[in-house]
Amino acid sequence: MSKPKPFSQACDNNREPILGVIRPLLADCRAVLEIGSGTGQHAAYFATELPHLQWLTSDLPEHHAGIRMWTEDADLPNLHAPLTLDVLQYPWPDVDVDAVFSANTAHIMSWQMVEALFGGVVKLLPAGGQFLLYGPFNYAGNYTSDSNAIFDGWLKARDPESGIRNFEQLQALAEAGSMSFVHDYEMPANNRILHWRKDD
Repeated sequence: MSKPKPFSQACDNNREPILGVIRPLLADCRAVLEIGSGTGQHAAYFATELPHLQWLTSDLPEHHAGIRMWTEDADLPNLHAPLTLDVLQYPWPDVDVDAVFSANTAHIMSWQMVEALFGGVVKLLPAGGQFLLYGPFNYAGNYTSDSNAIFDGWLKARDPESGIRNFEQLQALAEAGSMSFVHDYEMPANNRILHWRKDD
């Protein structure tokens, strides 16, 4: 009996709202690198819905088998097998993309990893390239909901170096890397999509 594909209910719940935001933003893009593809669900769904876009998956090696189940089952010409990407390990894979997408990663990373994430994205993107980061964020050190405060406590209990990140600190990393802030999209379940564009 074959092993079932990994499944996240949260991915299933948020995929349509995320698509609604990223579809117009990526309309003129050729290829996107997804950092932290996780189960592979988002990649299979977005590649199906955005056939003009080459969708490159990536994650740590321990997640590759599950991602491959989704990419192989989808069997799409624009959906690619996972690349090995550890944000702390340079150089990153040498890929030609004009957008980077990452969902629910910043809050499970250490701050050193978040810094490396932004540094790597800056190196990777061409002028005009887009960075789309989905997840929960704080503003001026404040939670946007009681549920996010509870979630942050759970994260820190599991790993003290993780936690919901402050928008202002992320913006400082983006500015240091010559990425301009474009928009902050409000999403269901107290999440956001933060959108930056690499300066020309």
